[in-house]
Parts: sequence; structure tokens; C-alpha cells
Amino acid sequence: MSEIPASVPESPATATDAPAEQRAPRSQDGTARPVTPGSQAAEGTYRAQPVSFVRRGTRLQGRRQQAWDDHSDTLAVDVPRHIADTSVHPEYVFDAEAEFGRTAPLVVEIGSGLGDAVVHAAMENPDKDFLAVEVYTPGLAQTIQKIVAKQLTNVRVVQANAPEVLSTMLPPGSVSQVWVFFPDPWHKSKHNKRRMVKDTFAPLVARVLVPGGIWRLATDWSTYAEQMQQVGQASTDFTNMHDGERTGAESPLTEARLSGVDCEQSEEPDAVGGWAPRFDGRILTSFENKAHNAGRVIFDLAFRRN
Repeated sequence: MSEIPASVPESPATATDAPAEQRAPRSQDGTARPVTPGSQAAEGTYRAQPVSFVRRGTRLQGRRQQAWDDHSDTLAVDVPRHIADTSVHPEYVFDAEAEFGRTAPLVVEIGSGLGDAVVHAAMENPDKDFLAVEVYTPGLAQTIQKIVAKQLTNVRVVQANAPEVLSTMLPPGSVSQVWVFFPDPWHKSKHNKRRMVKDTFAPLVARVLVPGGIWRLATDWSTYAEQMQQVGQASTDFTNMHDGERTGAESPLTEARLSGVDCEQSEEPDAVGGWAPRFDGRILTSFENKAHNAGRVIFDLAFRRN
């Protein structure tokens, strides 16, 4: 879905404390220059690593176009861009209280797709606010359709590269939960470098979560599940909420190995465990149903911010 920036600032970038590769274009007196693709390219501030998404269709038609035209001004966060239409200017900081008109726990879903999960969660949790992060315009437009149909006031969408949202756009300690459900697995070995959840991603999630906040993940690819688990376990910022649980025959990894549906078939039991039960706050989407129908195993993980 998204690229990992070359460096991760601990707080929103400013003219004095941000690394040179993360600063906004500036004039000689230190004031910000007008943002243009040319000035940003000259600063060398984008695409230091491969993105974890490939944008295909972005055109809107019919009801999606109508929903975008009628409601994006109020439901889509107006993000100042950096060098691409999915980038976020490093000096922009999202103000959830101003956006939603109240103070409430903020849940951020990374890669919200067509919006089924985030819209359902917002309906079930009117006391919480939700930010849906996605790069695909049709998905965002369809999410807006659902928000309007359900008359929800506690959801906003943003078209943005997720690591930029986590590294500069969201204030530190401003989020109660971060959800990463079924990100692109990039299952071919030569494409593994494009996976979003890797060692450089955990500090970004930790940065925005409040102490005690929860990072929830789900995938239907066993090798990616193992990678996600290792990333969370290796981070000193997080504690696995289900450490040591669901080993042996109870482990989804054991089940995946026995089936061989997405990995080399093996009778070796999982002795590590650490898998969470299925998150009951996640609606069963058509995407997850397809995974079940294909015989794939669903892996859930939950890490608590230390």
C-alpha cells in the first residue's frame, strides 16, 4: 500500500529540526517556498524506497463520482501535497478535534479499501472517531457513499501514503488504535521489499499511538503473518497481547503448514504462537470471505503500545 520513508522524525517536521530530506522547500531566509513538483523534486524529498502499492484505476464514474463531487469537501481531509497526489506535505498536521468537532478516541485504518470495515466500526462505536487512509480514489469514493448512506458523522477519509500519515501528519500520541487489515502481501520473493509491515514501520505506528494504544493486524498469507509477528515482537515499543498463546494444533500457522495452501506443506507445529483471536470488531468482508473460500487461513495479531 505505501512506502516507508528513509528517515522517521519523532515529531512533525519544522524548518529547524527536520532532516534535510524531510523538510519542505524553503527560500534563503528560511520561509517555506511555494510547493511545486519541480521545487520538491529538487529537494529530493520523495520515493526514497519503493511504495507498497501500485495504483491502477483512479477514474470515478456514476454514483462514485457523484458521491465524491457532493461530499468530498466535508468528508475527505484536504491534505496539502508534497510531490505526488498521495503524498503529505511534511509541515501539515491533522487536527482531529477541529475536524470532528469534539474530543474522542481516534481509530486509524490503514488501507481501508471500499470502507466496509471502517464504516461498520463507526456505526458500532459512535463514541469514537475514525480516519480511513487509502490511496485508491474509487475506494475512497465508495467509502464516502457508505458514510452518507449511514448518515455517519464520525468518519473521515484521506487519500495519502500511510507512512507519511504516521510519520508527520498525525500528532504523536493522538491515536487509540491503528488497524492494518489485509495489506497487499507482495507474496513473490522479489516483491517482499514492498511489504508495508516491516521493521521500519513499527516505530511509525508507535509514534502516533497513545501509551496502551493497540495495533491490530490481519492477513491471509502465512509468510506475511510471520513477518508481521516478528516485526511486532522485535519492537521495544510494543508488547504482544497474546504472547505464547495459540501454539501447536491451536495455531493458525500450524493449520496453514498442514494445508500447504500458501506455503510449503509441513507437519511441523508452531511452537511460538502469539496469535490473537479474530478481532470481533472487524466485519467479515467479501475479501475475507474469498480468502476463506480459497482455503486460506486468517491470522490476527494485536500489539499494545508500551
